[in-house]
Amino acid sequence: MGLRTVDFAAAFAIITIFLTLPLVLAITDASDVQALQVLYNSLNSSSKLTGWKSSGGDPCGESWKGLTCVGSAVVAVVVPGLGLNGTLGYLLSEFLSLRTLDLSDNNIHDSVPYQLPPNLTSLNLASNNLSGNFPYSILDMVSLNYLNLSHNLFSASIEDIFAKLQGLSVLDLSFNNFSGDLPNSLSSLSNLSTLYMQNNQLRGSVNVLANLSLTNLNIADNKFNGSIPRELNSIPNFIYAGNSFDNAAAAVPPLPYSAPPPVRSHANRNHSGPGTQRTWGSDGQSSQSGSGSKHNGLAFGPVVGIIIGSVLAVLCLLLSIVFCHRKGKAGKKSSARASNGTPSAGADKVINSELQSQRVRSMAVVTDLKPPPAEMWMGERIPGNNESGNRGKAPITATSYTIASLQTATNSFSQECLIGEGSLGRVYRGVFPNGKVLAIKKIDSAALSLQEEDNFLEAVSNMSRLRHQNITTFTGYSAEHGQRLLVYEYVGNGTLHDMLHFPEDSSKTLSWNARVRVTLGTARALEYLHEVCLPSVVHRNLKSANILLDDELNPQLSDCGLAALTPNTERQVSTQTIGSFGYSAPEFAMSGIYTVKSDVYSFGVVMLEILTGRKPLDSSRVRSEQSLVRWATPQLHDIDSLAKMVDPALNGMYPAKSLSRFADIIALCVQPEPEFRPPMSEVVQALVRLMQRASVVKRLSSDESGFIHRMPDYEAVEMSF
Repeated sequence: MGLRTVDFAAAFAIITIFLTLPLVLAITDASDVQALQVLYNSLNSSSKLTGWKSSGGDPCGESWKGLTCVGSAVVAVVVPGLGLNGTLGYLLSEFLSLRTLDLSDNNIHDSVPYQLPPNLTSLNLASNNLSGNFPYSILDMVSLNYLNLSHNLFSASIEDIFAKLQGLSVLDLSFNNFSGDLPNSLSSLSNLSTLYMQNNQLRGSVNVLANLSLTNLNIADNKFNGSIPRELNSIPNFIYAGNSFDNAAAAVPPLPYSAPPPVRSHANRNHSGPGTQRTWGSDGQSSQSGSGSKHNGLAFGPVVGIIIGSVLAVLCLLLSIVFCHRKGKAGKKSSARASNGTPSAGADKVINSELQSQRVRSMAVVTDLKPPPAEMWMGERIPGNNESGNRGKAPITATSYTIASLQTATNSFSQECLIGEGSLGRVYRGVFPNGKVLAIKKIDSAALSLQEEDNFLEAVSNMSRLRHQNITTFTGYSAEHGQRLLVYEYVGNGTLHDMLHFPEDSSKTLSWNARVRVTLGTARALEYLHEVCLPSVVHRNLKSANILLDDELNPQLSDCGLAALTPNTERQVSTQTIGSFGYSAPEFAMSGIYTVKSDVYSFGVVMLEILTGRKPLDSSRVRSEQSLVRWATPQLHDIDSLAKMVDPALNGMYPAKSLSRFADIIALCVQPEPEFRPPMSEVVQALVRLMQRASVVKRLSSDESGFIHRMPDYEAVEMSF
């Protein structure tokens, strides 16, 4: 009897251990929890994400809907077809262990965050309302195997970012509004088996696809031209209808081939027009049936190819006769030019492509931002009036406001609506009849050295293309009656400068965590300007007064792209230099040359400002401490001195390890020699690592908003994430 009791007790203990072990191990990684909470709040779909919470909770231990965990790490978020609304938030990059992200077949809108989970193998955002440019951070997602962005509203060109994605096997970009040429780096996707790009506005040659080992290729309903490479004819399932290929008739594919399903099935969703029914296949391709289908004619085989070829041959013959007849009537000048061998359209494209490459290389080091050529902005080439290389003006996508409407919104630019002043003019708060609140920058006509309307409008066009969650959104302009005004979304929580130096409530100050978040967001904005935009955009006036904070204390970098509107020298000396001299890099003071590395220096000064709570130049201090950089730099690597430099407003509420790493980044950014300063992408990664490894002070309820209340009984207790 005693043995049975012992056996029962042992068995009970073992069962208890196994039942409680998952709960013990399920304490989810803090960075995953924070990222999930931001995503949850951004999606605005609380009733559909069962178990998810906006704060607190243990996602892995509580089995939140759609999550898969390994230990304490979230490795998959799969929530398709739930009708989720809202946006993707700003913290997806914190999912360091995430391998699968599937948010397909929802109603998610706005642009894709600049930073995505870096270690994904599968990303499915199909069938949403996402817009903007191609997600650039896919560049470094080297483990990616499956990428589906189909049936969204993406536009502009497809970024040339595929060189590192050697493992990618399925790429679906169909049913969007992508334009421009195919990027050359597509040719490096050696493991790609399925490529869907149908129903876009893509143009140019498809030669970059010639050597890929594809099983499925659909490029139908685009604007491709030139010849179809012979290599593509061997692809088992090749669809190309609705383009302008020269040899389309000769490239009729073999009978259709049914490929094995590579990844996963998708929920049915109808995005097609009337009379057309679309069903998601297991390979991510959309097949169409009904009266609206354009692809059915390809299944008739070689007989149809012969008929189409014969018809095209007759049409070509007739067009040749008409062309020759018209050419014979041309004037002597035209005839002479023809007889001398004018380059063909194909040769023009090669020449233009080479010139474009040379221009990109020549702009690698930017000494000043002038309005860039339209065809170079953000990697997108805007065609001119013809194909001979003449450059057309870039379209302006921003709203054109009347002077009268802006006057009404600002009460005739009254003093009570004034919210700021810079080197180019004043900024006003404007309230419009629909209740929308916007910020209006009224440029002083005496401040500009560039008075031509074309230059202003080209700068407006370029600024309207900037899309980043940490850059103030540019919405419109006015150029009536010789006036120059710029309109932005209003960010109503003030500037970083005011928050650090003139807090309205003296009992509050930015917490350490909030300061790091502001630093990282600003760094990401600069990384976007320097390393995503083509040519690179230099900010040239980076300072804490140009970093706006929203209600959640997320930074919004303002005045991006305004370096093209160079202030008048006299006014620059009287305003900008006085206000910004403490941020200026040594090379600018000595030679007047300003590069992206000069922006990095200014960013380092802003970091010093965030760390110490001091202004870059402060004449009220003793002479040895008036210049923040000169005073602080020698002390950045001394732990004891560093602790004394920290903003007293923090009341010691900061983790020592984070402080040291923060100081190390500053030291790199403010080096006197530009060539030794790191690129902003490296700064971003260093700040991300800092946030991941940092210890944080004990969280209080007041810290949730990013503020800490100063109370005498606080103790700085360090806790690991």
